[in-house]
Amino acid sequence: MGIIAVDLFITLDGVYQAPGAPDEDREGGFDFGGWQGAYFDDESGESIGAGIDRLQALLLGRKTYDIFSAYWPNAGDDPIAVKFNAVPKFVASRTLTDPSWAGTTVVTDVATEVAAIRDRFDEVHVFGSGDLVKTLLAEHLVDRLNLWVYPITFGTGKRLWTDGLVPSAFRLVEPPTVFPKGAISLVYEPAGEPITGIDISKLE
Repeated sequence: MGIIAVDLFITLDGVYQAPGAPDEDREGGFDFGGWQGAYFDDESGESIGAGIDRLQALLLGRKTYDIFSAYWPNAGDDPIAVKFNAVPKFVASRTLTDPSWAGTTVVTDVATEVAAIRDRFDEVHVFGSGDLVKTLLAEHLVDRLNLWVYPITFGTGKRLWTDGLVPSAFRLVEPPTVFPKGAISLVYEPAGEPITGIDISKLE
């Protein structure tokens, strides 16, 4: 059995919306698109690229799929484009019937179909796709969280960490990596339910 890995670029206040370009995703009147570039450096690029090199399939929510499918098939010989265009792609949607991006399969029942997809590949990666990630977390289908945290806040925008998430604990499985321009890479795996109810003043 392989893993479902969530790759998420987030701000300090948890916003993941439109990191790559100003007009990537303006839903909700979001005016801060393209925020990741100011903190991009060779080291963080290598970290992100290493994860992309490992993936064998993409699993995306419908909105992220529409963004990716409009861009990557037209990105020429960019290494990321070559990878994304070559691997199998799965999009969670109840309305999409004829996906235009070659190699795409529509997933209509996440709870049952994603487990079977995980069995077929060593690493299936999810980018963005907040609504899908929330569903995967609720169904205990996330095996790894790859977070790149950037030193910026907006106070608005799409967030993963909102009310309604299933309470969960995670363990850090790799040492944090700090990049020259201030971003940090954190890799977590699920660790069951949160431990609560401890009075810290009584700890010895």
